[in-house]
Amino acid sequence: MGIMDDTAAKRLAELQQHFREHPALRLEDGHSGRRSSSPPLRLATLDHIRACVQEVTDLCRDINPTAGPLPQRVQDVYDWCRANTECCEADQRLRREAIIYRQSMEHAILTGDHTVVRPHRCPACRTFGLMWVVPVRRAVCTNLYCTRKDGRPNSFTLARLAYECVASWSGARASGD
Repeated sequence: MGIMDDTAAKRLAELQQHFREHPALRLEDGHSGRRSSSPPLRLATLDHIRACVQEVTDLCRDINPTAGPLPQRVQDVYDWCRANTECCEADQRLRREAIIYRQSMEHAILTGDHTVVRPHRCPACRTFGLMWVVPVRRAVCTNLYCTRKDGRPNSFTLARLAYECVASWSGARASGD
């Protein structure tokens, strides 16, 4: 199956279910119970799901242009990608697993689970204490001594955290953000 377990697939299925069960309905001011003219769906979530599937599909077809047809269920795209790229080079596997791991964290964050960054070490100081900050869409280190030259705390993208994590499984380490 690869370096990762099926967490990304589970989270994508949960995100799709969350998308269906929690549509973005707004009540018009002063009219309790009436829907506004906004779409009855979270279009950003649908766009996210489509973009994730497209990213994994593009990656797979870059590595293996003869990959078979996409699976019917959206969450099966990760197993499909791994099956069609199982003989790829080590750097391609690292890239594939980092993308899948990043997407897994993105899926969790979109469903409101911001705790997915906490188990990761800070890439700068190597301590635990990362916290997801919604407005900046980055993981911020809470270590008071882990700051940039301007005194602000170090922050990291999900892509960086995913790469650091996957690289540590394979013995490689990232060299910067």
